Amino acid sequence: MSARDRILAKLKAAPLLPKPEPDVAAWFAAHRPVESAAEKMARFRQHIEFAHAEVHAVTPASWLAKLREVLAARQIDKLLVAEGTAHGEAALDELPRQGIECPTYELPIEAWKTEMFTAIPASLTAARAAIAETGTLILWPDAAEPRLMSLVPPVHIVLLDAGKIYNTFYEATQAEGWKDGLPTNALLISGPSKTADIQVTLAYGAHGPKELIVLLMGDAQ
Repeated sequence: MSARDRILAKLKAAPLLPKPEPDVAAWFAAHRPVESAAEKMARFRQHIEFAHAEVHAVTPASWLAKLREVLAARQIDKLLVAEGTAHGEAALDELPRQGIECPTYELPIEAWKTEMFTAIPASLTAARAAIAETGTLILWPDAAEPRLMSLVPPVHIVLLDAGKIYNTFYEATQAEGWKDGLPTNALLISGPSKTADIQVTLAYGAHGPKELIVLLMGDAQ
């Protein structure tokens, strides 16, 4: 019998000892504080702004006005929106009257790839949730808001419900029921696109949006 065979034989003969599953919930309960909604919102904002994102506090009544202000400050007159979503329909109802063209993602990307990559300066999507611990947006792309909406345009504007900010990633997966089904892509976004591959110098927008703007929507004051 070779040395290899002897080792394998010992491994196969070794008794199988039961191992308890780790209690993940208990670990997070002991190591992460329980925060109020205001504390989670403040911590999320601190972390994502540190990562060079821009955050604006808005309400259900004011977010469209702030969106127009953000676009005007950058001289953007075209915004890709998702038809069939509440925020997309609201933008389609309001922005064209303000002189902002609102194309929709209604064709397969092969049919309008050139326009998407060269003539769409900004996009508007919604976040499913966010993580306060890391300042991270959670996006679940679907047929209405494909992943390219958050990946290609130089300016990515995200509408986030402040009530959907969770303390940790674990809390988000539990509260949002991730075990019951996931999309093809679940995106975690913590700032504009960035890379340090070139001469070890951090650069933004090398392979995605140069700017990430969050409209953080809380309750009306």
